Amino acid sequence: MSHDDELGTLARDVVEATLRWAFHSSDDIPRLPHPIGWMPDFTPAALERRRVEIAELRARWRALDASAAAPSAQIEHRLAGAILNRAHWDLNVTRNAERNAVFQFSQILGPFYDLTLPLPPYDEARQDALIAVLAAVPAQVEVARAHLEEHGVADLARAAVTEMESIGTRVRTATEALRIHVDSARHAALGAAAEAAASALDEWCAWLDDAADRMAPARAVGRDSFVWFLRAVALIPDDPDDLVRAATQDLNRAIVWEQLTRNRYRNAPPAELARTIEEQIDTEARHERQIRDFYEREDLLSQPETLKHYLIAEMPPWIEQLRSLGVPDDLTDEHRLAQNAVSYMPKPRTELPYFYAANAKDPRLGIIHEGAHYQQLALSWASASPIRRRYIDSSANEGVAHYNEEMMLMAGLFDDAPHSETVVHNFTRLRALRVIADVNLATGEFTLAQAIEHFVNAVPMDAETAREESAMYLATPGLAMSYHVGKQQMLALVADAIAAWGEEFSFRRIHDAVWQHGNTPFSLLRWEILGDRSAIDRLDADLAELSDPVG
Repeated sequence: MSHDDELGTLARDVVEATLRWAFHSSDDIPRLPHPIGWMPDFTPAALERRRVEIAELRARWRALDASAAAPSAQIEHRLAGAILNRAHWDLNVTRNAERNAVFQFSQILGPFYDLTLPLPPYDEARQDALIAVLAAVPAQVEVARAHLEEHGVADLARAAVTEMESIGTRVRTATEALRIHVDSARHAALGAAAEAAASALDEWCAWLDDAADRMAPARAVGRDSFVWFLRAVALIPDDPDDLVRAATQDLNRAIVWEQLTRNRYRNAPPAELARTIEEQIDTEARHERQIRDFYEREDLLSQPETLKHYLIAEMPPWIEQLRSLGVPDDLTDEHRLAQNAVSYMPKPRTELPYFYAANAKDPRLGIIHEGAHYQQLALSWASASPIRRRYIDSSANEGVAHYNEEMMLMAGLFDDAPHSETVVHNFTRLRALRVIADVNLATGEFTLAQAIEHFVNAVPMDAETAREESAMYLATPGLAMSYHVGKQQMLALVADAIAAWGEEFSFRRIHDAVWQHGNTPFSLLRWEILGDRSAIDRLDADLAELSDPVG
């Protein structure tokens, strides 16, 4: 077998294994196209089999020397390594499948939620899968409980109790609402499965509430492990202190610019909510087309005719009841590129949650982030390389979308919308705050109590929400920081392209290159687009001194 064939075989094996290993994701970006009826297996035996297979694939990856291959092949080799290192991190370091009740809840009911995300009608296979996934809930609950008896983390158990409030009633309500999309022959089976699932989840929630005090306290992964994550998984060459310092500087900037924008438009009337969800849907569709025209007119980003649209729809009751299980949208996947993406929105009203309120006032605020995700993912999924289609880490994807928000603001998209200009600055403020909490929790600089205080004082945020968010950041280090860290890397890439390309520079050129490979970490994109491998060399030098962490 030739060297290139060996690399291709390894890449295909990694992609195939990823689909088998992958857990349900509450994030929309790493949501994988599982077969209808798929359910995650997190029994002790399954986790052990996964550990063995990961170790074998990592050994194969390390043994394959790609240093003499073309840069594109070396990049794909590194992507395979990042995927495998992520799997090691999840199974052997954070160990959320064993420790984290919130994560377990998402594995138990998340596959049911995912089945409902595409717009109806649902064919017979999907209807059968809805029943099968609900029917499996009691057994999955027992697996979770057995893990938590030995490995449970108290703060995460309490967060799960909060998230699962009235879960039995919500499951019954969601399932009853779904009955209009299930044929009459399946009604009885769906109802029976829902009742058993609801009872099992209510009993588990009560047990968690009682057992939390007996569980271990939350603890940080520690600085050394987090540095390994940055280098081996996210492929980020910066040190934790550098990330916090950059976020603090951007936080100060965002606070001042937000206040200055409020002052500038102090006499402008407040933005109004859409009067109806139908009005919001129509406005969003019109704005989505206008934004695509804006990209082209300003020479910012190509909009190929083959690219479908990012639209919104009214949030159905089955999604509303369970939306804590995942971002309520369907961004399609690599097998459904001919379909439009859809994001579900509640009816406009006062007291909407933060992001829903922003979208109800100006749908462009969602289009420039979630709509950017859809376009970047759809373009990336069209790649001929299976390894480049596979999700790697959120810093690239979230960084592109966060960069796009400020880029569109500076390009003039919101010149007619003072309120929206202020909101974009506020987006930056919130995401910078998350970096500070995320990194400091991971390295142990913040205790959980200090992270809670950070959010309560700086956002401001209520203590209960601050506890939930902080507990999640402690359990999944590296996710909350991804928006701001990725944006900073994107800004550096664009700035260096301006210097390197001179008169040949165009925003369309650099943006097209990034969007088409948007799953790829920026350290690798910098090498591919600019021929600059300095970040890669630093990663290699640091990794030579680091050992694999364990939880």
